[in-house]
Amino acid sequence: MTTATHMKDSATMPSHYTNLLDLAREANLVGGSMSILGWDQEVLMPEGGIEYRGRQLALLAKLHHEMSTSTAFADALAECEADGDLVDDPTSPSAVNLRELRWSLDRRTKLPAELVEEEAKLSSEGMHAWKNARAESDFSAFAPSLKKIVDMLRRKAECYGWAEGGEAWDALAEDYEKGCTAAWVESIFTPLRERLQGLLDDIMGASTSPSNAFNEIELPVDQQKTFVRAVADRFGFDFNRGRLDESTHPFCSGSHCNDIRMTTRFHVANVNDALGSTMHETGHGLYEQGLLPEHIGTPMGDSVSLGIHESQSRMWENQVGRSESFWRWCHPMLKEHFGDAVSSLSFDDVYGGANIVKPDFIRVEADESTYNMHIMIRFELERAIMSGDLDVDDIPEAWNSKYREYLGIEVPNDARGCLQDIHWSMTSMGYFPTYTLGNLYCAQFFEKAMADHPGLHDEFAKGEFGTLLGWLRTNIHEHGQRYRAAELCEVVTGSPLTADPLLRHLEGKLRPLYGV
Repeated sequence: MTTATHMKDSATMPSHYTNLLDLAREANLVGGSMSILGWDQEVLMPEGGIEYRGRQLALLAKLHHEMSTSTAFADALAECEADGDLVDDPTSPSAVNLRELRWSLDRRTKLPAELVEEEAKLSSEGMHAWKNARAESDFSAFAPSLKKIVDMLRRKAECYGWAEGGEAWDALAEDYEKGCTAAWVESIFTPLRERLQGLLDDIMGASTSPSNAFNEIELPVDQQKTFVRAVADRFGFDFNRGRLDESTHPFCSGSHCNDIRMTTRFHVANVNDALGSTMHETGHGLYEQGLLPEHIGTPMGDSVSLGIHESQSRMWENQVGRSESFWRWCHPMLKEHFGDAVSSLSFDDVYGGANIVKPDFIRVEADESTYNMHIMIRFELERAIMSGDLDVDDIPEAWNSKYREYLGIEVPNDARGCLQDIHWSMTSMGYFPTYTLGNLYCAQFFEKAMADHPGLHDEFAKGEFGTLLGWLRTNIHEHGQRYRAAELCEVVTGSPLTADPLLRHLEGKLRPLYGV
């Protein structure tokens, strides 16, 4: 739908519908302001501002909750729902907006404003405590904050409720992936783990492996910043509508499709980490910039789910950024940016270096084939924490035990273990499985894009990414929340979600590289 057509339709919409959208957009303005303050806290805010920033965010969270659950909002929504013309076509913007606003209202009204305010405050304080504890590699310094967060999340789950036979974790997961339950996730993870393990066993037993020279070379951070920004720009990220900055933990946020804030991180001895993180966050940013501006502040102008969002970031990071064709273009680009420092790196060095398979401690640095093991560990620990089977103080021991069991490695310290992720400090429990769901959706979407445009890899080799971005815009981004995640997958690919495309992707690339 074009902007002109939408504006014409809006002009003919009944006043009760336009009134509802006005209320929704006002609440969205507050939510966007919270997002920008959160970005500022991670990127620019001085250390001394943390306590007052927590109060600012708590007040805005309370205001946003009140606006989104007000009697005026509820009455306006009910009036619109009684208008059959607005919901006759379930995929129309009006029907989608009403469906998703109802879902959100029903969910929000289950939470008292005091709990919403408490969560915002605990999140701000928790992120600060986590950052300091991580710097000192001391989980005990973060544990008091996490205990408060877990207590609050259990009360939050009770407010939401969950289906008979389910568990508290399910109630929290709904915030990130509608319809997600621990039992469903387990049913997907178990067979995926079994099939991946066979591939990993073969690779670990291989007599040859790609060169790791690319991951060991030291390159100036200033030059790395210029390089990764150039890649993001080539992918299609619009820097007139977005930024790329630096933070401890890479993320992508912003207030709307015309103001997207990405961050990445840098290490002198690992440009590949900065590149991978930047490509990942650029995928998120491209999704946000691809949402239709005429729908800002409504569900039709919002992303589907975290799993679908992750499918977009992983596609640019992995299906594109770790492909042979991408490195045919990027290898010469490396030499343009870093000169003599990378003159000894061959194409095989950089392509192979981008696809090293090695069990490691850090999730965001994990290769494609071991990455999902990191997610499974976190998922199992979250379930145990929420059920009370695992005390917060015992998390480091449980974490280290899982890494020993799943990846065969000994975690050296808390910073490289249970303190590596920001999520729990942000009160985001139930979030982690969306990463693996994203990998699965990503592979299935990319197979369909390749079927529609068989020459994609030829284009990547020339540094041309517009065809893929255009396909994603049309098939995913511009739909907003027209379809739920599972339905979107079927609409776009013609099939329900399955692990087969991801496994074909990994097998097809890694077995030749490792000669297995």
